[in-house]
Amino acid sequence: MEKALALRDKVKNHPMLKKENLNPKTWMTAENLKGFTDFILHRETDSETDTSFDNVQMLLESERDYMEAAKINDVATMKLLGRSVNVNAKNVHDRTALHYAVAGRNTEAVEILLRRRAKLDLQDKHGVTSIHLAAWFGSLTILKLLVQGGADQKIENQEGMNIMHCAAINNHTDIVKYIVNDLQMKELDKKDLSGNRAFSLAAQHGCVEMLELLMEEPYSMATMEGDQNGNTPLHLAAKNGHLEVVQLLLERFDNRNEVNKAGETALYLAAEETQEECVKALLEAGCDANIVTTEKSSCLHPVSEKGHTSLVKLLIANGMDMNFQDQHQQAALHLAVKNGHIPVIHTLLESGCNVNVADQRGQTSLHIAAEMGKVDIVEMILKAGPDLALQDKQAKTALGVAARADMVIIVDMIIKAERYFAWKANAESNESLHDESPLTFKLDHRAETRQIRTTIWNLAYKLLKPQDWKKLAQHWLFNEQQVAAIEEQWTGLRSYQEHGNRMMLIWLHGALITQQSLAKELHEGLLSIGSKNVADKIRLETTGTEMRKCTIS
Repeated sequence: MEKALALRDKVKNHPMLKKENLNPKTWMTAENLKGFTDFILHRETDSETDTSFDNVQMLLESERDYMEAAKINDVATMKLLGRSVNVNAKNVHDRTALHYAVAGRNTEAVEILLRRRAKLDLQDKHGVTSIHLAAWFGSLTILKLLVQGGADQKIENQEGMNIMHCAAINNHTDIVKYIVNDLQMKELDKKDLSGNRAFSLAAQHGCVEMLELLMEEPYSMATMEGDQNGNTPLHLAAKNGHLEVVQLLLERFDNRNEVNKAGETALYLAAEETQEECVKALLEAGCDANIVTTEKSSCLHPVSEKGHTSLVKLLIANGMDMNFQDQHQQAALHLAVKNGHIPVIHTLLESGCNVNVADQRGQTSLHIAAEMGKVDIVEMILKAGPDLALQDKQAKTALGVAARADMVIIVDMIIKAERYFAWKANAESNESLHDESPLTFKLDHRAETRQIRTTIWNLAYKLLKPQDWKKLAQHWLFNEQQVAAIEEQWTGLRSYQEHGNRMMLIWLHGALITQQSLAKELHEGLLSIGSKNVADKIRLETTGTEMRKCTIS
């Protein structure tokens, strides 16, 4: 038992099991393909009791110890266990000692197993054999030993990969040279089950040296043929962010605008995967940014949906159509709003996108933002000057959508915007009256308007009767839809107090913009609804302390 435990510790602490000691490219590529990575990282679980059979790995204890010795090239232990062990014993993953010895690049252990007549073509649960592993992990010495021992050089794993594919993925040019020059087996350059040849796999995994080799004589394996999804090597390199490969392929081949079966260009895939440097290279090479997919998605759609502002700016600068609509009639602005990407929204609006584009539900970006209760986004869109009269397919304006969703703050913001743009359209002069402070439709919390806001609150909650606020609203030219939207909020029998307060604050917003005399306008409004006593009370409160003129902020 002590011997077995000592062997376990030796295996677990072996340098080959440390991720940082692996070739980075081998590690990164292996993680995405079945049957290779865990040869290095897989650690067998010890049996809980001292028995002669490992219930976890389905091995005799001697077989398990032999296999673990093969993993770390412990030749002494392998010889000690001797011929009493079945060298072809398989664990729960259908792997033998030879699999692990080859994966560990343990030449001495492999030689012992070959002398023991280990079966060379046994496949694990992924169809991987020892010869695959030799090519994958780049051990030319072991590969030659296996070939000399009679290993099947054409065998494929469950993904249809042979030793050429395994070498190409991991940039093992010496292995490919051996296959072509010594074995004379150039026919191994064939498609795997995904439709990829060695050249495509090298491009997909960023293997520049391999690509350069395959483009040379006598190899001549360079091909821009697409895989089963129509993805060319340029598609695969761009999608995975391999800039050097993208640049190499752009120099050597002229298929930059070729599309796959989904209608996606290499540029689209690079943008979708946020491979910014590859996007730049493809645009500089003249790739057409406005080619759309079969689902009518442009490059701008996925980057806007994911919130990648720098890519949005880059695509717009290269002639991207900002207003193109996908199969759901969504423009990039719709997707940015739905996902709350404020920097992208700002970029699109600043770049002059059409804020009034409607999707298949008839909703503009303002409809969507209002329904979602996104105050900051509503503010941005309102400042862009949208058409507030547009209705969706349920005949709802953005104001109606906000009222139905009980988004009170947004209801008030939209009414402020409606009144502001109506005043602006009718103003004799387009000269701005709020240059000192930026325009906003949000709630006013400024200290300089605190007095008038307090007066308004007292009016609404203490002095006005239930219907007075509607009469005041009519005097100040609120329309029926605006009054109805305010009244949609219900907080109980005294809801009219909140309604009145909100309506007067909306009025205040417009009065400040147009630089009206607040005390005068308020007094006249109260007189118009027959509230002379209230009007006089308000006048007395403000006599001698004329309300300070304010600007909107």
